[in-house]
Amino acid sequence: MSLWITPVWSQRPESAAANSLPALGDGSDITLSAERQLGDRIARELFRDPDYLEDPILDEYLQNIWQPLVKGARARGEMSPELLERFAWRILIGRDRSVNAFALPGGYLGIHLGLIGVVSTRDELASVMAHELSHVTQRHISRSMGEQARMTPFLLGAMILGMLAASKSTQGAQAMIMGGQAMAAQSQLNFSRDMEREADRIGYGVMAEAGFDTQGFVTMFGKLQQAAGLNDNGAFPYLRSHPLSSERMADMQARQQLQTRRPSNQDKDLVQGVMSARARVLAQPGVDALRAWANEATDTNIDKQSVSKRMGILYGAALSLMQLRDMSTARALLPRLQKAAVDHAPALRLTRLLEAEMAFKEDDMGGVLRALNAVTHVPSNQWLRPELIAITQAVARLQTTTPSAETSQILAKSVSALQALLLQSPQDAQAWQILATALAAQGRSLASLRAEGEAQLARMDIGAAVDRFRAAQDASRKIPPQMGDHIEASIVDSRLRFAQGILREQLLERQMR
Repeated sequence: MSLWITPVWSQRPESAAANSLPALGDGSDITLSAERQLGDRIARELFRDPDYLEDPILDEYLQNIWQPLVKGARARGEMSPELLERFAWRILIGRDRSVNAFALPGGYLGIHLGLIGVVSTRDELASVMAHELSHVTQRHISRSMGEQARMTPFLLGAMILGMLAASKSTQGAQAMIMGGQAMAAQSQLNFSRDMEREADRIGYGVMAEAGFDTQGFVTMFGKLQQAAGLNDNGAFPYLRSHPLSSERMADMQARQQLQTRRPSNQDKDLVQGVMSARARVLAQPGVDALRAWANEATDTNIDKQSVSKRMGILYGAALSLMQLRDMSTARALLPRLQKAAVDHAPALRLTRLLEAEMAFKEDDMGGVLRALNAVTHVPSNQWLRPELIAITQAVARLQTTTPSAETSQILAKSVSALQALLLQSPQDAQAWQILATALAAQGRSLASLRAEGEAQLARMDIGAAVDRFRAAQDASRKIPPQMGDHIEASIVDSRLRFAQGILREQLLERQMR
């Protein structure tokens, strides 16, 4: 369900900020728990979708925008402590080339790769995310469901009148039914347009509170208006669930006059150029598009482009060549990437991560460790999540195929760092899965099976989680008592009971439908 361009179903906070404008309803039609259950049900299907993407680099980039926005919403009083605790606040990335984002009940935010691919600055992306976050904090889904419930009498009345009129005139009956439906639909559209304006207004304030340049709201509306131009003649705006982009843009431009313009951050825009290129390539555009992007690096005018544009072109070309398995040509672009990123530490870091990806593609695990400087004297707490995931995958493979004291040390540090990460982010399914691989490489089969179960729980595949925990439980019974990890076995028993409880609830819910 598209929520940046089509009707939005999200939420509202328990308490509004003291300085906010009047809310559009009481938001009490469904409880927080019911909204979270509804969101979990939808998210469960999205996790199973083959287009769902787990990419550590894009994940980190989106989180670096998302977390300040969440803090900004809390600082403004838009998000109550109860809302923060009960909702998921998770980002899901989809391999979709459309320019869109969507919010789901329960605090889930979906981002299409097409959106990341077209934005020019992180402020533009932040404007979309702030808008969707505001749909969640304002509990728009509860209010929408309440409005739909209030329209039910009109629909029922139209149907009854239609049946009574059918004996006299079939056309008259159809007209009555359609008229009742039109009245209900128009009321719902008006309600949705008000929600969009509210999400814009509150999102604008949240974005400013989080430290982003609110000019991104205006320029993002310009991109949306341009993208919709071919299919939109501007007629009948009152029949839209969203206000016209030009109308919303004018509102944001008026608000801009009251804001002090923030200086642009070249480092961050440089990173955005790389992230846009990465999103376009990972959206699986086809061989012809990959070749076209690869050929852009041979353009003689590339050096006349801005640093951000040049960096994006080179990165996109190298990643495209890697997807085409032309590794020698892809590697030949690395020196040019490093030169373009000179004096920009974030961009240089992304270049090293790309070099590590190339080493993975070539099955050179030692090359991965060299690219990321994963030597034994580097403290594991200096490894950021993308590096940690890449290093752990590489060293686990090395420890399995060609074990050594050095790889054993790095693996131990990686496991420790992953466990610390998961204490802070227990819903990180990808980290749990990689931890399972690393523990297996250490010969810790019981802990590995438990980590696999946790990964399935985080992806909301409860049946698979129960299977993994049962396998761990069986493995614990086969371990000799003097070798058994009693603490780990106790945790497995507890997690199995927890997963079985969720499974029973899901089965009961299906039976009641």
